[in-house]
Amino acid sequence: MTPVNRSMSLLEWSLLITLSVLWGGSFFFNGVAVRELPPLTLVFLRVGLAAILLNLVLLATGQRLPRERRAWAAFFGMGFLNNALPFTLIVWGQKEIASGLAAILNATTPLFTVLVAHAFTHDEKLSSGRVAGVAIGFAGVVVMIGPAALEGVQLTVLAQLACLAGALSYAFAGVYGRRFRALGVSPMMTATGQVTASTAMLIPVVAMIDQPWTLVFPSMAVWSAVFGVATLSTALGYILYFRILATAGATNLLLVTFLIPVSAILLGSLVLGERLSPQHFAGMALIGAGLAAIDGRLFRGFRKRGALSSSQSD
Repeated sequence: MTPVNRSMSLLEWSLLITLSVLWGGSFFFNGVAVRELPPLTLVFLRVGLAAILLNLVLLATGQRLPRERRAWAAFFGMGFLNNALPFTLIVWGQKEIASGLAAILNATTPLFTVLVAHAFTHDEKLSSGRVAGVAIGFAGVVVMIGPAALEGVQLTVLAQLACLAGALSYAFAGVYGRRFRALGVSPMMTATGQVTASTAMLIPVVAMIDQPWTLVFPSMAVWSAVFGVATLSTALGYILYFRILATAGATNLLLVTFLIPVSAILLGSLVLGERLSPQHFAGMALIGAGLAAIDGRLFRGFRKRGALSSSQSD
């Protein structure tokens, strides 16, 4: 078995930064498309087009999705937790808040993940560093939402809570997805199976609620955003994700969480004219500090430097 790299190569850093731009771009694409498309229809188009592309990739590489009932039950569970539910919640939230703010709130996913993993796994329990990281990170969430939460139910507050609920769903998906290794399903097949299952899941829901055939035909800008979020942020994003995961490992891959809000904020500001307030950047800083505490590498680096300095002084 090839050992997973602990320090990433230049190629892996390039892939990680590219992935952060692709996933940060999903918030930008959503921000454009949700102006003319209902959230469910947008999510259906996103996963449907991505499913077609990823199935073609499997076909081109000589792979086939498994036919076992257990595998497809897992695909549908993963499709709901990792695609259908969080995509819809985040897109709905973006009807009321800036794409950059949605990306920052999405960066709480690792905070929720350590709590979900502690509750539902035997080998990923909370440590003191992780507890501190979760506390700091959620302090950042409180700072971002601010006193508006105390002033009654507002759409902007509900939109932010929807994005947080999407992040929580991603956290459950991360723990749920551990079963695919035991089923012998490769990561690429997991990605293809889940978007295929979520597409099938959404067909009757979209038909009943949105009735897309009655909608006004979207503009070319919206169609461009839909194709962007499906092909770049979803299909290509998953391919890069599993490429990095295979060589650099899950811990290094967590760094993408720090980078996604940066690209989302830049795209939202430069193209959509969005502006975030100082409290949003303060909250992002606290979430970043919380993620750093959970990851632990930054603090281990400081300890090593301190130990090296003391040994040299002796």
